[in-house]
Amino acid sequence: MSDLPEIPPAFAPAHPEQLLSDVASLPSLPGVYRYFDAQGTVLYVGKAINLKRRVSSYFQKNHGGTRIGHMVSKIARLETTVVRSEAEALLLENNLIKTLNPKYNILFRDDKSYPYLKISAACKPAVETTQTATRPSGEQFPRVSYYRGAVEKKHHYFGPYPSAWAVKEAILLMQKVFRLRTCEEPVFNNRTRPCLLYQIKRCSGPCVGHISAADYAQDVANAERFLHGEAREVMAALEARMMAHADKLEFEQAAELRNQVASLSNVLHQQSVDNVSDRDVDILAVKVQGGRACVNLAMVRGGRHLGDRPYFPVQVQDGTDLDVDDDGGAGGASVRSLESQVLDAFIAQHYLNVPVPPSLVVSAPVDKKLLQALTLQTGIKVSAVHQPREQRRVWLEMAQTNAGLQLARLLAEEGSQQARTRALSEALDLMLDSLDELRIECFDISHTAGEATQASCVVFHHHKMQNAEYRRYKITDITPGDDYAAMRQVLLRRYGKLAETLQEANRSGETPAGTGRMPDLVLVDGGKGQVAMAREVFEQLGLDLALIVGVEKGEGRRIGLEELVFADGRDKVYLGKDSAALMLVAQIRDEAHRFAITGMRAARAKVRMDGGKLEEIAGIGPKRRARLLQRFGGVRGVALASVDDIASVEGISHELAEEIYRALH
Repeated sequence: MSDLPEIPPAFAPAHPEQLLSDVASLPSLPGVYRYFDAQGTVLYVGKAINLKRRVSSYFQKNHGGTRIGHMVSKIARLETTVVRSEAEALLLENNLIKTLNPKYNILFRDDKSYPYLKISAACKPAVETTQTATRPSGEQFPRVSYYRGAVEKKHHYFGPYPSAWAVKEAILLMQKVFRLRTCEEPVFNNRTRPCLLYQIKRCSGPCVGHISAADYAQDVANAERFLHGEAREVMAALEARMMAHADKLEFEQAAELRNQVASLSNVLHQQSVDNVSDRDVDILAVKVQGGRACVNLAMVRGGRHLGDRPYFPVQVQDGTDLDVDDDGGAGGASVRSLESQVLDAFIAQHYLNVPVPPSLVVSAPVDKKLLQALTLQTGIKVSAVHQPREQRRVWLEMAQTNAGLQLARLLAEEGSQQARTRALSEALDLMLDSLDELRIECFDISHTAGEATQASCVVFHHHKMQNAEYRRYKITDITPGDDYAAMRQVLLRRYGKLAETLQEANRSGETPAGTGRMPDLVLVDGGKGQVAMAREVFEQLGLDLALIVGVEKGEGRRIGLEELVFADGRDKVYLGKDSAALMLVAQIRDEAHRFAITGMRAARAKVRMDGGKLEEIAGIGPKRRARLLQRFGGVRGVALASVDDIASVEGISHELAEEIYRALH
């Protein structure tokens, strides 16, 4: 036992012998370590140049009542991964942080992918038929569109953009200046006359042959050069073409190019920047206040400022006590500023799956080792400027202002939500150790005359709605329109297995890893009937009846007159029209209703419209589906077609047409 870390007497009993033995046997190599509690929940993920020295430091010092001490007291198990270098350790650390969501790390949760502007690839017809000779094909004329998802090499993508609005603004620009088409293939291939966009000079009308494939390709090339930041070069080329047409007395073509040059000049005037050498830059400003932080990311692509997007990390105070320089060890003296730690965490996590530009403009110093790791990962030399000048300084000041505004808005909203949470806790006399841990689950049933019945469960936790934990339940095997049976089914499905697990844990005295927890409050949208059904389910499962609260509509179903109905026999409670507690209950109830009704409408539309995707019909593959959609302009058109009309499509037999008709009706 002489090799084990020297543990202060006050802390020694808290840690298993196996854990201390694992710490003692760690190698003096770079790597990543992970701490787990007794339930198997990951507490913290960290990196180290020297695993043995770093991990041992957690157990050799008395951290007292600090957050580090609170975390260390919970550690029951340790896992490590040895890597070849500190750069590998840094990248692996942040991959694991995003994957495992550890409680004590600074964590940026962003499940939204970034949107792109997409210009489809042009394809020449393999064989020129009579049809392709008389009318153009959409494959010859690339389409500009909004895109989010995995990219294909054959198409051209520009971005990423900070928001959908920024992409749509760019598409509008492509229409105004270069008049590129935005219509989908079935629409393009079935046009017989130009659409409204052609009339208002937002499209050159390739669908009806108003522009040749060569001229359209020139417009596409100019648009791509403009998006790459070569706006001045594009304007010069357009002016040269305009003068060439004028010299040949081709004044109509020259006028078209003159209008294009004027539009582009107007755009450049509106979006002018002083330093056009910065083609692709990300500006990162961090603001910390009131225990919360905001990182504002502004994007410059092709020399144009595309807008910004705020990010709010969780566990800021927990993570900053632990994220320190490796030579100082945990709790060492070499601690960087809070803003720098937050910024490091954002850069490391954000650019794991998002392309990183070569230049970053930052409001706080960034770890040089982090930039080296990004350079190794991407193969692009990444640099960061902390105290910029000229145009970069203007961009950074704008990002800092926006970070402050976004953080002030968040703190105001959270203050209001916390007041509502406190008011509800006091009104219902909830016994809670911490208001932050109050968890409420709310259920609602939605259907139309019994059709497509759906139940929703929404979750309120940490003073806000937790969208990632929402669930929808498709209700089956009940009498259509029986809301009580639907409520019974969803509650049994939601809490049945959890109740069994908790009862088994009470008998054995051990809680299995990964076991969920019951909410502190279960809201059901309804009065005595729904509450009585919930009571039966909870009695059957052996759960606490005091958790159930029904939200009963007031007289005339007027908002603000709702009363709370309890399953454990307590009298009804009217909180008052202006009560902060009622506002929270109404917020959660309305969110459950919204989530249920959107799911029901989607299910109903699927049943009524197409019975599922066309591909789900036996005998319908991608080619036949494309022919059907092209002929009838969409699924709605297929559904409105007769059997004979469907059978007239190439590759569709009369028997298959009857099958399609039955599936869609």
